[in-house]
Amino acid sequence: MVKRKTPISSRIRDVQSYMETRLGIGTSYDVDFREIVILKQKVQLYYVNGLCDDQIIVQILRTLIEINDHECNKSKIKEIVQNRLTHEQLEIVDDMDEAIDQLLSGLVVFFIDGVDEAFVLDLREYPGRMPEEPDTERVIRGSRDGFVENIVMNTALIRRRIRDTRLRNEMTKVGERSKTDICISYIKDIADDGLVDTIKKKLEEIKVDGLPTADKTVDEFILNQKWNVYPLVRYTERPDVTAAHLLEGHVIIMVDTSPSVIIIPTTYFHHLQHAEEYRQSPVVGTFVRFLRFAALWASLFILPLWLLFTMDPSLLPKGLEFIGPNEEGNVPIFLQILIADIGVEFLRMAAIHTPTPLATSLGLIAAVLVGQIAVDVGFFTPEVILYVAISVIGTYVIPSYELGVSNKIAKWFILLATAIFGVNGFMIALTINIMYMVNTNALKTPYLWPFIPFNAYALMHILIRIPVPFSNIRPSITHPKNAYRQPKPK
Repeated sequence: MVKRKTPISSRIRDVQSYMETRLGIGTSYDVDFREIVILKQKVQLYYVNGLCDDQIIVQILRTLIEINDHECNKSKIKEIVQNRLTHEQLEIVDDMDEAIDQLLSGLVVFFIDGVDEAFVLDLREYPGRMPEEPDTERVIRGSRDGFVENIVMNTALIRRRIRDTRLRNEMTKVGERSKTDICISYIKDIADDGLVDTIKKKLEEIKVDGLPTADKTVDEFILNQKWNVYPLVRYTERPDVTAAHLLEGHVIIMVDTSPSVIIIPTTYFHHLQHAEEYRQSPVVGTFVRFLRFAALWASLFILPLWLLFTMDPSLLPKGLEFIGPNEEGNVPIFLQILIADIGVEFLRMAAIHTPTPLATSLGLIAAVLVGQIAVDVGFFTPEVILYVAISVIGTYVIPSYELGVSNKIAKWFILLATAIFGVNGFMIALTINIMYMVNTNALKTPYLWPFIPFNAYALMHILIRIPVPFSNIRPSITHPKNAYRQPKPK
């Protein structure tokens, strides 16, 4: 359905009446306008306080008023005003609704009495912070800049790293009321056209009042995730990570007011990658990667396996008979594990909402009062605290917060099945979890690629940090139009 245009009236009073009705001019303090007279014709400019550069607006007003001292041809007022608006981003629109959308995005709109068009000037100056290193993706060596809530600054951070004429940043708006800016970024001769078209189509199909949670709302509309526990897209706040994925053929979605961007498509293993691996030598990067895989294994399986060995010590290999609680305690082992693990989640949530000056006190309370006293009174056995701590630490080693939370849910599912059905429950729960991921697809992308379906070359790049000069083929999962990062070998 094509939206009907609302022509701009050539009578300035009609324009003012329309703006008062639609925008509440005179009622909403942040939407304001100024009227001046140029060559005996009324000129009105509308803007949103706080989203425009006030100093430049004052300079433009002075320049327009000076027209009265140097010009006298009233019939060419449109051309005269247009020549005086010496800004690099000037657009002429003839649709009233489009002018209002631009106005609410932070642009300044000029209307001239007797002219059925409007001048739109980009003088946006969004409130926000300067780029700084993201707290969730810190590196020892590497850039310290990160995305902010300003979409214009975010695209500039990417353009600074990829000065390619084929880099495309296409802007659109989503939200019937919010009119939120969304930018789709991709490299034209690398990204798959079908993927780009699919994302554009899905964005056009979003019918919602607004995007108060920004990128997460867009994620749920595009991927149609429903009740899937695993993250189907990767979020990052690092421009260097974003640029690396663009060069692999991924598509990036940036949503205004969000400091993180969406990377599409992604698999399970994309959530285990971290920029630090590529800031160190290949050997060190591979070592760090193996440690991360070990942490993933520990976060998922160490508690269910320890519970299984506690329930049936005969399963322990020779030489490992010491594994298991020395004391039974007053509470069943399974309940101890469950309560301790949930207690750690309580502490994590409390830490998020605790003011910074009190965070140290919270840590002391958790370590000394809760943990030690619970062991002393026999509520927990020391081994439970040990293995829960290892599992939690393994969760925090995973770079993706979303995958870490998903793995906790999977761990509890395996833990519950093990407690009820023993060895059979452990194997069945593990099989169900793997089959669940095998049947998961994100925009027709197999979630466990390159493990299932198997791709030996890609799996080697997942397990080992290959030196950059020898990593000259882009991942096939993105279906890049140009598969070679470097000139194709002869």
